[in-house]
Amino acid sequence: MSTERTVSSTRVGIVGAGPAGLMLAHLLDRAGIDSIVVEKRDRDTIHATHRAGILEAATVRMLTETGVDGRVLTEGHEHRGTVLRFQGESHRIDFQDLVGHSVWLYPQNEVFWDLAAARERDGGDVRWSVTDTEVLDLDTDRPRIRFTDAEGAPCEVRCDVLVGADGSQSVCRRAIPEHARTDNFVEYPFAWFGILTEAPPSAPELIYANSEHGFALVSSRSESVQRMYFQCDPEEDVAQWDDERIWAELQRRVDGPDGLRLQQGPIFDKTVLKFRSYVCEPLRHGRLFLVGDAGHTVPPTGAKGLNLAFCDVRALAPALIGFFRDGDDSGLAGYSATALERVWRAQNFSYWATNLLHAQPGENPFHQKRRHGEFTAITSSARGAAYFAECYTGWPED
Repeated sequence: MSTERTVSSTRVGIVGAGPAGLMLAHLLDRAGIDSIVVEKRDRDTIHATHRAGILEAATVRMLTETGVDGRVLTEGHEHRGTVLRFQGESHRIDFQDLVGHSVWLYPQNEVFWDLAAARERDGGDVRWSVTDTEVLDLDTDRPRIRFTDAEGAPCEVRCDVLVGADGSQSVCRRAIPEHARTDNFVEYPFAWFGILTEAPPSAPELIYANSEHGFALVSSRSESVQRMYFQCDPEEDVAQWDDERIWAELQRRVDGPDGLRLQQGPIFDKTVLKFRSYVCEPLRHGRLFLVGDAGHTVPPTGAKGLNLAFCDVRALAPALIGFFRDGDDSGLAGYSATALERVWRAQNFSYWATNLLHAQPGENPFHQKRRHGEFTAITSSARGAAYFAECYTGWPED
């Protein structure tokens, strides 16, 4: 095999073909701006990876109104509220009544599948299963992406702008010199034990539960597959948990005088999900721009990860279009500040909701009773409930 590197040129090179990278490529294509996307995984692997599934209304509009696909409306489920459950008592937060918005239950892997199909339909250039990816010349007006393609051939993409959409282990972010970025983060002393089960839904909407035994989330993926979590130690060994023990633990965390019972079925996936809050500042270095988890991560409690990535794209796409169409770089210059304003708002909500709903290791009765007082302040006040509803469903678009 030849060792000579094959060189391609494009206006925007994108590292990462998750939802953020593919949505950006889709929006640029609609504006007549070419791009090349490189991704280390193959399509089937990404599609089989189960991720969060709550979409804000603005995210749904991005999928449906830009010509990606309408499956989110036909196969997703509109949720007009959610349930906060403390000490066995449920309190419904009515999104529509409080803020006039809904969210949609539609798994992230299906969002990816819709976007990947749209890029194939539209003739987009996406290079799957690449290895040895590196990014170079970020401080020049012609940055480069080097990688080995799926057939083992060395390749290079030369572009005018480079976008890092390659997730929390981003090679693009790591290419920014340490002196040129600030890594803001906080670790959490707990994790989620997550399961996928073949069972009917236990409730029409998500239930976020807190009890003396810890946090639990009753979620869903479809009419026949359910997703549930309970708070655990970050070093928990899933091999020590059989189905009977898992169901007993989940049930005791949602037990209450109303007799709520979880719909049980065979568990076909078990995992421990560790999480932390992280923000890279700035989200730009030279001609490199970060979007999504490459630039920031949030704990999953507030359902902000994918939605925040789409907010980044909603800010970056018009900035790139203005740059290439009109030679106006003001949007690119302001991208990091614009995106970070929303990122920090989402970080605040995710951090707050996480600490509201989870028991801290070693906490005493004061902390438990204080948390219940905070919960009561939210659920007994229309303004408190509206704050939660607005944060959860997404703030108005700029």
